[in-house]
Amino acid sequence: MELHLHIVSFDIPYPPDYGGVIDVYYKIKTLSEAGIKIHLHCFEYNRKPEKKLEELCFTVNYYPRKNDLRTHLSIKPYIVGSRISTDLEKNLLKDQYPILFEGLHTCHFLKDRQFAKRLKIYRESNIEHKYYFHLYRAEKRLKKKTFFFIESLRLRNFQKYLRHADLILVVSEEDQKYLKKIFPSKRIEYMPSFHKEDGIFMKEGRGNFALYHGKLSVPENEEAARYLIAEVWDPSMPELVVAGQNPSPALSMLARGKKNIRILSNPAEEKMFELIHDAHLHIMVTFQPTGLKLKLLNALYNGRFCLVNEQMVAGTNLAPLCIIANTPEALREKAMSCFEEEFTEEMIQARLMHLEATFSNKKNCKELMNLLTLHHEKNISPR
Repeated sequence: MELHLHIVSFDIPYPPDYGGVIDVYYKIKTLSEAGIKIHLHCFEYNRKPEKKLEELCFTVNYYPRKNDLRTHLSIKPYIVGSRISTDLEKNLLKDQYPILFEGLHTCHFLKDRQFAKRLKIYRESNIEHKYYFHLYRAEKRLKKKTFFFIESLRLRNFQKYLRHADLILVVSEEDQKYLKKIFPSKRIEYMPSFHKEDGIFMKEGRGNFALYHGKLSVPENEEAARYLIAEVWDPSMPELVVAGQNPSPALSMLARGKKNIRILSNPAEEKMFELIHDAHLHIMVTFQPTGLKLKLLNALYNGRFCLVNEQMVAGTNLAPLCIIANTPEALREKAMSCFEEEFTEEMIQARLMHLEATFSNKKNCKELMNLLTLHHEKNISPR
């Protein structure tokens, strides 16, 4: 029995080098390896069409994003309005296959009556209006700050479109609780993000530096990096490496003159893996507890000790695998304690057992395939 699935992605999901596209790419890879015929639809901006996706998918289509004044002034969120495409609509209507909408960005057609009898799955990655409100609070530049605030309001209003989804898949239990309150009659399932788990590369022993990594051009990540540099790390501590894409001049200036803090801008994939693998301690904080922070999952699969604040692990089932502290003083104290410990084989095995129980790509793929098979056999949407 052939199973076909449309996946509408907000971006071209290759290379899988930032949060949202990591989940999309490894979902595609795992489903494809399990025999699902994937019809991928990508919105194209800043990234080029990728042959690697054609190897994994049955069909791949690309659509340009709109960036005109009308889109910016619409009551519809910009991240949604810029991804409305009549070509996408035509391609989705060529058959009756289920549709997986990746992120609120792609959900314009959820409400369309032409899709009323289709199985429509919404894949949540964040409570978007909360995420954008936090970006508004973290942003310093007035123009962007205004955009984030308006977009947050528009996203909150647009969230009601989700009542037209047949199934909602969320990445954290906190987000599941929130959406259950808003849509009590909807089927809302917790399915952690797909991720790179081709091998386990945790390393026994000790490293001699701590690492914070992320897409540093994102205000949330810059805010976390600034907090660690300015308020947590002091001159008596081992080296802290802050690595990621496009750090701002202001962030680089903040670290200048601090002998035990190094900013590493745009490291190659191999270099980033080496850093994650060799660090003794991964230190990560966030100030908005929605979604699943994939950089944390990456560190847990490939790194040693992970020191986080409570918001970093809210609703994720990852707290037992992390050391938790919530103030600069507590983070400093716990970090120094970690550098006195070795990371052992027993710690590796205990972590693996916990991760495999919840975060296995194959396990989550099987659950998604069961839902698709049920729909295929009964030709009804799950309730």
